[in-house]
Amino acid sequence: MPILVIGIIALALLGSPARDFVERTPKVATAATVFCGVFVQALPFLALGVVISGLIAVFVTPDRLARWLPRRTSVAILAAGVGGAALPGCECGSVPVARRLFSDGAVGAAALTFMLAAPAINPVVLVATAVAFPGHPDMVVARCAASLLTALVMGAAWSRFGKPEWITKRLPRTHDGSGSKWAAFVEAARHDFLTACAYLVIGAAAAGALHVLVPAWVYQHLAGQLVLGVITMALLAVVLALCSEADAFVAASLTMLPLLPRLVFLVVGPAVDLKLFAMQAGMFGRPFAVRFSPATFVVATLVATGVGLFVLGPQ
Repeated sequence: MPILVIGIIALALLGSPARDFVERTPKVATAATVFCGVFVQALPFLALGVVISGLIAVFVTPDRLARWLPRRTSVAILAAGVGGAALPGCECGSVPVARRLFSDGAVGAAALTFMLAAPAINPVVLVATAVAFPGHPDMVVARCAASLLTALVMGAAWSRFGKPEWITKRLPRTHDGSGSKWAAFVEAARHDFLTACAYLVIGAAAAGALHVLVPAWVYQHLAGQLVLGVITMALLAVVLALCSEADAFVAASLTMLPLLPRLVFLVVGPAVDLKLFAMQAGMFGRPFAVRFSPATFVVATLVATGVGLFVLGPQ
């Protein structure tokens, strides 16, 4: 918190020189625009997510969640995936929520399934997709099916191959029975917000830098073919790090591409990107992030391609 306050004061004092420098440097201005776009889009939903995570820290313990979930791991994963539709938020808010719910066994697999499903199949995202692609209800169906299947596959993979020692970050204890629930809520929400927001800044800065360092003609050239278009759009989703509530409109604007690569973009983005990798490293630990994020990227790309070929047909 002191670092945050000092940083805000320093930025306020340096506001005018920084503004003049940005105005004189077009590439810095573009990177700053991308940074602000990613950060501002994500911040409200991040705030919503940490409020929910604070409530979970007070009222929902992993033991209590384990009693609520079905005993069979496969059924618990399915329930968590379908339940992700009930939380209208983006991927930035789902990471701290999933971290609060995370525990060993079926609870951990269900928490990770929820983390991937919630930002991709909630009503806000599906309505935005329908608005962005008028006349293509199959895009909404394909996105929902591919995103849910990706979440279920990764939840099942964690239950089979995941190891508790990969989780190196520990959360502060909030269920010690002392103090008010309000104090516990504030403590948990403050911790999650500052942690997640710090890594969101890192991810947004990386997205802005790559946006100006990679020439636009590279994307245009690689997107000319279907296979290369799928790979390009999957990588572009990771680099741009868009909020799941806004990515459908970006994909809809790329009219030079067929629907299939744009579907891959919509499925990969909410599952794994630069800011999510940074946030997962901050909330779960680097050993978790370097294993979970690449695996999610591969699964999301393959599942989106398969579902797209089935629902949208060959293009």
